[in-house]
Amino acid sequence: MIVKTLINLIENFAPLSLQESYDNSGLLVGDPDMEVAGVLITIDITEAVIEEAIIKKCNLIISHHPLIFNGLKRLVGQNEVQRCVKMAVKNDIAIYAAHTNVDNVLHGVNGRIADKMGLKNRKVLQPKQNTLLKLITFVPKIHAFGVREALFEAGAGHIGNYDSCSFNVEGTGTFRGNDHSKPFVGELNQFHSEPEIRIEMIFPDYLKTQVINTLLKKHPYEEPAFDIIPLQNEWSKAGAGLIGELSDEEEELTFLHRIKSLFGCSVIRHSNLLGEKIKTVALCGGSGSGLLNDAIRLNADIFISADFKYHEFFDAGNRILIADVGHYESEQFTKDIFYEIITKKMPTFAVQISEIKTNPINYL
Repeated sequence: MIVKTLINLIENFAPLSLQESYDNSGLLVGDPDMEVAGVLITIDITEAVIEEAIIKKCNLIISHHPLIFNGLKRLVGQNEVQRCVKMAVKNDIAIYAAHTNVDNVLHGVNGRIADKMGLKNRKVLQPKQNTLLKLITFVPKIHAFGVREALFEAGAGHIGNYDSCSFNVEGTGTFRGNDHSKPFVGELNQFHSEPEIRIEMIFPDYLKTQVINTLLKKHPYEEPAFDIIPLQNEWSKAGAGLIGELSDEEEELTFLHRIKSLFGCSVIRHSNLLGEKIKTVALCGGSGSGLLNDAIRLNADIFISADFKYHEFFDAGNRILIADVGHYESEQFTKDIFYEIITKKMPTFAVQISEIKTNPINYL
């Protein structure tokens, strides 16, 4: 097994194109073609985690938080990031991070929290913008079904909870091939008209290469005509945060105590209790305070996230209950996601979850 094979498993689940612009997910240290002896999964990369990987003979570390966020100008061991990189290189350990791309997929970090809480009727709190494309192509009528099905198989044609979505219009295509052409129908240098189907379907931008390659492979024409058009539609299957509903209403304090136990929190910081029952829950693993207005707009009873600043608690304005459960605490289940992605495909492969608690925050 090589590094890039394992990386592909994760990126098929959470494509890198879904990461935020400030992020640095991906392979950060190491050779993508290196043989992997074992994998260690963690939330953060620390010197202790790398030492653990060495002891356990794991030469690939998969982390949620990227070790390197900013460019390294020197590698002399002045801080923990530099020391970790030096240790990894010296011991032939590859380091891979999947951060906001795993946050932004429907069944990623937030989906796992929602599973733990038993939320139903879920949807993305702040859907991704400008990530959808529309394919328009023109196919001979007798070949339209085969081309359409191949494009569906490549991932095109998904709208919300529906797949195999397309729009089709019959028309007539015309062309004339020159002496260097090899027309599928018609004769060289002869004007030809052909009954065709105009096929339209949408797909996320990270599938662009796959969709175009499928079209070119399956289309019978030597020179298929097609357009790729960017759309401004929201994509409901990806984005920041999540909102859903509890099966039954819960009292505020009862629910706060439940999530405190669920996340293993030493303490939960929260805004003023409102005396209302909890039914609709908005959440965002990690630093999600910027999504508070989205949670309010969608009439959530509570917003669960982390890293709220003092003055941001005032923004609740007695319209919503804020529960800050801690950054590490809200993302701890990400390790299980990575573990399941790999072991589901390779049940006998050596994958271990780090025993090191990397949370830098302690409570007294």
